[in-house]
Amino acid sequence: MKMKSMIGLSMTGLVAVALLASCGAKKKESASTTKLPDPTYKVDKSKPAWQSDKSKDNTLTWYINAEWWNKKYGTDLITKQVKKDLNLDIKFVVGDDTKLNTYFASGDIPDIVTVLDPNTEVARTANKWALPLQDLANKYDPYFYDVAREDTLNWYKLSDGKTYGYPNYSNTEADFKSGKVPAKDAFVIRQDVLDAIGPQDFKTPQGFISGMKVIKDKFPDLVPFGFNDFSGGTSSLGDIVQDMLGVPVTNTDNTYYDRNLDEDYITWLKAFRQVHADGNISDDSFSDNNDAFKEKMTSGKYATMMVAANVNQGNSLQTWLSANPNKEYIAIDGIQSTKGKTPTLSQAGLSGWMINYISQKTKNPAKAIQVFEYLLSDYGQILTNFGIEGDTFNYIDGNKEAVSWTDAAAKIQSDDLTKWQKDYRIGEFIQFGHDRFKAYNKASYVKAVWQQQAWGQKYLTPQFKMENISPEPGTQEARALSAITTKWQTTLVSLIRAKDTAEFDKTLATFEQFQKDNKIKEINVTRDKNIKQNMKKLEEK
Repeated sequence: MKMKSMIGLSMTGLVAVALLASCGAKKKESASTTKLPDPTYKVDKSKPAWQSDKSKDNTLTWYINAEWWNKKYGTDLITKQVKKDLNLDIKFVVGDDTKLNTYFASGDIPDIVTVLDPNTEVARTANKWALPLQDLANKYDPYFYDVAREDTLNWYKLSDGKTYGYPNYSNTEADFKSGKVPAKDAFVIRQDVLDAIGPQDFKTPQGFISGMKVIKDKFPDLVPFGFNDFSGGTSSLGDIVQDMLGVPVTNTDNTYYDRNLDEDYITWLKAFRQVHADGNISDDSFSDNNDAFKEKMTSGKYATMMVAANVNQGNSLQTWLSANPNKEYIAIDGIQSTKGKTPTLSQAGLSGWMINYISQKTKNPAKAIQVFEYLLSDYGQILTNFGIEGDTFNYIDGNKEAVSWTDAAAKIQSDDLTKWQKDYRIGEFIQFGHDRFKAYNKASYVKAVWQQQAWGQKYLTPQFKMENISPEPGTQEARALSAITTKWQTTLVSLIRAKDTAEFDKTLATFEQFQKDNKIKEINVTRDKNIKQNMKKLEEK
């Protein structure tokens, strides 16, 4: 699936090898035979277990496979309250794939494990090392079923019918329809540029080419068209443009559709080639890293942009807006289908982003499932997103789904971002986060993205059936797909920089042959099988 566009760490083959080795060689118990100790409190399905559990001196180790995660606990407003409510100390440990591999090789797995990729062997074989959430909920905290999403639990069920992992930002179809899930991608233009150039047709390829020339004439110091950096893959000129064009994700028979070769998309890539040939796409855009891209956005260097994950660019967009209130970047209709298709913008789907597991090695399974239930509950979500009522936020007119910052909190957020992050940590404790709670407070997002989010909301379209359809890591098909993906990333740049249409066509033909040579038919057989399995899951909900 298309995850939230933050720092993502995918597992390597080493993790898969270590996991299989440790599970096989040490003959660890399967989850179905793991003996769970009895709870020390009265279990009540109508009441969160943490409210009944009065045990003291509880400690859990929580590993997160992301080195950037803030390991501090109990020093800020949010985690102080978590510690107090749960009577729990959490020792956060962070690392990369190498560290995760070490854990599985030794068999000494932390109490809770958070990974960032549902396609890995770690996730696919969670029944060999993690505990089923249903077993834990039934024994220790049945209130878990009141706060967990049934669609999400079903989505993560393994072949034994049980669920071992629960993600953050798992959006259901109801979430997409609710209007509370924000759009994150848009074609944007500086307001002052739009005012100066007059009516332009950025929706059609020829109009786009012409519009960029007009911008260059009136604003020679600006880069007419910018886009997300290529350091993470195909930039916003890949699947984001495809979503903007409404390119299908499957054929009519629900088999895999190669969006990169879609006729509509190719037409637009040829338009981008012409824009580059006209000098209206900077060559720096292909070599800039994310920091350079954000720096240019902060200084308003781009006249227009195809922006992916605008929330991740929020600080840059807001810095520009704050210094230039009449020059903000706004979303407009642009880069649209030549076939009359409606945009089908994506967001996080059922797979979410971070996936959280409770290991079979945990010495306190009751407290571990309480953590899951607590953070998934409305109470936990309000705490992690907004802090404490009366201190950092208030409900608006008694509406439990509408909040505003207190004056004191708003001032700190505005004037001292370092203090806001260090002392409050609001909106950062995200392992079980969800967009629908952020919607309670418009100010959860910087003002600079509000209009962009509103513009795209009507185009949000679930793509659940396409989630996690790639071949299993470590297989020959997975290696071939990796080679194809890497080839496409370089091909896309070459297509846009081609000196003429003949070179463009030759470059594209070379890529098509590369796909054939790397067994794309066999890869698509696997994709088709996984699409069908996904559709079956969706029908069973």
